[in-house]
Amino acid sequence: MNRIEEKMRQLKEKQEKAFITYYTAGFPDFAATKEIIKAQERGGCDVIELGVPFSDPIADGPVIQNASARAIQNGASIKKIFALVQQMRSEGVSVPIVFMLYYNTILHYGIQEFAQKCGEAGVDGLIVPDLPLEEQEELMRSLAGSDHTILIQLVSPVSGARISKILEHARGFVYCVSSMGVTGQGADFHREIKTYLEKVREVSPIPIMMGFGIRTSDDVKPLRNLIDGAIVGSNFIQMMEENNFDPTVAENYCSKFKTELNE
Repeated sequence: MNRIEEKMRQLKEKQEKAFITYYTAGFPDFAATKEIIKAQERGGCDVIELGVPFSDPIADGPVIQNASARAIQNGASIKKIFALVQQMRSEGVSVPIVFMLYYNTILHYGIQEFAQKCGEAGVDGLIVPDLPLEEQEELMRSLAGSDHTILIQLVSPVSGARISKILEHARGFVYCVSSMGVTGQGADFHREIKTYLEKVREVSPIPIMMGFGIRTSDDVKPLRNLIDGAIVGSNFIQMMEENNFDPTVAENYCSKFKTELNE
């Protein structure tokens, strides 16, 4: 059982909803990224998705696209991100960390080498939005036999009959994409969002997290009985940029959202 699964177990015991955030690594620099992650952990964030900047982030909207572009311009790379995670682990950061990245980054690094490095650095999970189930075998094989790093599965409102197949061997939590499109759409959820989440709930053996377009806890309150937690990305990044990347703002936001989500 890795950190993500242990955290999900603890939340279930306490009957708490999970709060997960996404933040782009290296935005605006690595020193700021580290302090923001530490602040999120202090604020009660349950899992942190650390976005690996990519030149063509096809699942992301303008806010994360801009953050990725600026991070790359400032020298962000996968090697530096691994080093950042390893350094944070050595400094006592224990919050589960999930890389959200595109498959080309893994291929270029080397699939087996990448999986091994994730374990060494302390990366607990991977979300790869452009890697469909039918093409996951090689990566899954490289991750097999280790509890260090697991692959998080995504489903969408059009996954339909594939949902049960996608989740058959899923671990950690399932990432339910709330709408058709990219990140940061402002709570413009799919018109059949409840029916879709009910289908996932029927077959999922693991906790259900919903992401894309969530800004505040009020956005998900009508769906709270169907999900086990919420994921915030674009809104969090935009807020940090507007507040000069102040760690205190990050800590307070996470604490407030987590509290309201469980009221």
